[in-house]
Amino acid sequence: MVPEAWRSGLVSTGRAVGVLLLLGALHRASAVIRYEILEEREKGFAVGNVVADLGLDLGSLSARRLRVVSGASRRFFEVNRESGEMFVNDRLDREELCGTLPSCTVTLELVVDTPLELFSAEVVIQDINDNNPAFPTREMKLEISEAVAPGTRFPLESAHDPDVGSNSLQTYELSRNEYFALRVQTREDSTKYAELVLERALDREREPSLQLVLTAVDGGSPARSASLPIRITVLDANDNAPSFNQSLYRARVPEDAPPGTRVVQVRATDLDEGPNGEIVYSFGSHNRAGVRELFSLDLVTGVLTIKGRLDFEDTKLHEIYIQAKDKGANPEGTHCKVLVEVVDVNDNAPEITVTSVYSPVPEDAPLGTVIALLSVTDLDAGDNGLVTCAIPPGLPFSLTSSLKNYFTLKTSAALDREAVPEYNLSITARDAGAPALSAQTTVRVQVSDINDNPPQSAQPSYDVYVEENNLPGVPILNLSVWDPDAPQNARLSFFLLEQGAEAGLVGRFFTIHRDSGVVSTLVPLDYEDRREFELTAHVSDGGTPALTTNISVNVFVTDRNDNAPQVLYPRPGRSSVEVLSRGTAAGHVVTRVVGWDPDAGNNAWLSYSLLGAPNQSLFAVGLHTGHGPAQANSHGLIKDNGEPSLSTTATLTVSVTEESPEARAEFPSGSAPGEQNKNLTFYLLLSLILVSVGFAVTVLGVIIFKVYKWKQSRDLYRAPVSSLYRTPGPSLHADAVRGGLGPPHLYHQVYLTTDSRRGDPLLKKPGAASPLASCQNTLRSCDPVFYRQVLGAESSPPGQPIG
Repeated sequence: MVPEAWRSGLVSTGRAVGVLLLLGALHRASAVIRYEILEEREKGFAVGNVVADLGLDLGSLSARRLRVVSGASRRFFEVNRESGEMFVNDRLDREELCGTLPSCTVTLELVVDTPLELFSAEVVIQDINDNNPAFPTREMKLEISEAVAPGTRFPLESAHDPDVGSNSLQTYELSRNEYFALRVQTREDSTKYAELVLERALDREREPSLQLVLTAVDGGSPARSASLPIRITVLDANDNAPSFNQSLYRARVPEDAPPGTRVVQVRATDLDEGPNGEIVYSFGSHNRAGVRELFSLDLVTGVLTIKGRLDFEDTKLHEIYIQAKDKGANPEGTHCKVLVEVVDVNDNAPEITVTSVYSPVPEDAPLGTVIALLSVTDLDAGDNGLVTCAIPPGLPFSLTSSLKNYFTLKTSAALDREAVPEYNLSITARDAGAPALSAQTTVRVQVSDINDNPPQSAQPSYDVYVEENNLPGVPILNLSVWDPDAPQNARLSFFLLEQGAEAGLVGRFFTIHRDSGVVSTLVPLDYEDRREFELTAHVSDGGTPALTTNISVNVFVTDRNDNAPQVLYPRPGRSSVEVLSRGTAAGHVVTRVVGWDPDAGNNAWLSYSLLGAPNQSLFAVGLHTGHGPAQANSHGLIKDNGEPSLSTTATLTVSVTEESPEARAEFPSGSAPGEQNKNLTFYLLLSLILVSVGFAVTVLGVIIFKVYKWKQSRDLYRAPVSSLYRTPGPSLHADAVRGGLGPPHLYHQVYLTTDSRRGDPLLKKPGAASPLASCQNTLRSCDPVFYRQVLGAESSPPGQPIG
């Protein structure tokens, strides 16, 4: 049979045009295609091409997974995805599916994926004449008094044909006889029943009994029939037959009425007396099957009560025939009809069917993404069958209805897997009955992860203090970094960036574990070489594209007492003989021992003492100043304040003579004045050259320092705001030793300990504990005599004593 969207024979031309205009304005999901097919078609019979009728692309049909969904437990139809034809998959028995309903329609849902779409289809199952009419009994017996007047009607057993339409029972036929004629009547539900009509008075003496045959014929082609023998016994006369006070009774009963509920009471009277006037009620012979199982009739009172369980969804109206007979010798009967209307009650809860679920859903799914399709059915009628669906409030989902009894579950807000990775949606279907009935189902929706969170650190920067001469490979910091995304997107990788002033240094001194983020040193650090490192840890996750985070790590190198004090004066390796005239007063400064220590703080705080002096009462040395008299061939011990302390010695030689010190100073070692002046001129020229070179180097250094500071400030303001605030580097305060007291390569920033009782602390980040303090010396704390001796040597005229 050829499928069509609407059968042209069912609607008029004007109505079809209106329907087509309406369909053009609706969404494709609202379109309904309809097919007609005869019942009992063989399996594999093609119903129609649903792909062509729906306008789908046959090439993408396999990828989109077209499938047929129906509410029945049996799958009567399937779709060939290669041809797009819908074919019969199971036996179609119209009587089994729809019973005696005049129209039998199977409703289907066609679902396709990617994108998800829903279509409706209806298959009308047409009846074929595959059932014979059937009578409930094999033989019918009638007892008719001979006194019955012509024209009296006698109801006959009704035949039942499960076919419908023209194939159902159409008429009855009666065998030829001279007494009775047949009248075929139509009930309110369009079914047929037959009555015998007496046309000629009976004569029991002539014919005490009659044999007739009633034939039920349907309208099929060819027609089917069934026969019922009728045996009529002619009785003697009973003048008056019972009669009902009304021929039709009506009653309304709720379908949940319990057994024993009174429906109606029929009443019949008989003018005869005695047994001929006593009435007995009974069910008529042409009641439909099932009436006696549902209803009970009191034989004496005529009260009709409920016996079984009524079901509105099965039968909405019951037509019951009741006859009344007297107890005379030749009883006669009369009939009445009772119409029992079954009133629907809300006794069926809704049923929810989840057709398709889209899970997991990406957390960046756009609003309105279809998650699931649901169909809801309720067997009740009216408000009792009117169903609404709802989900709990506060969830990022919504339910909308595009077709009757079909709901679409969509996203209504943004999803966040890190907040809620999974939803168990409780969907409640509730009808409009009183009281309302409801049903629930749970739809599990999982949220899949996307890489929308960069790595996160417990703090934006770290300050690490590492003691110098550390062991290589020992971890100094474990970065606390995590990523709230799913495992693959949260897989972290750590790198150290080579940038800025630290380019080329980071890779030589430090390394970071790629997976754990543990920072370790590659070589021992040296406080005297470099005191601070600025590292940048680059952390990236495993997403695509990857998200990154930079973390600042400031490494501060702390000092250890790993350098012994060094002697600046007297110069190591050169003999120093101090001449002292006899009779010099006590307290006279013979010479000065100048020492320094490359370490910092307490490790650079020096103390002086004499070793191996023959007489400790003649000479003394300042504990922290390093100046004072000493005996001949004595050793000065210079010791720092570290733990453990390191020391060095300086050899001092004092020569006692009768000459005055001024003469010895003017003419040392007996040199002549002319030779002395010549040496002095050489030293003055050398000093002038050294001072000029030093001044030029200083000016050039200042210019380079200013340019560097200017570039650093410009880069600082270009950097992000978070990088403008970092832990300042340690303060570098040093004393300079000038005046020719040491070799030129020692003219650099050093720590002096002359009277070193004051110092500056090492700067550190506010709020962080500092493991060390710096006790750094300045020339302001030096002895005034030594200050003039060291710094005034260049400006004092030759020969003028210092001190």
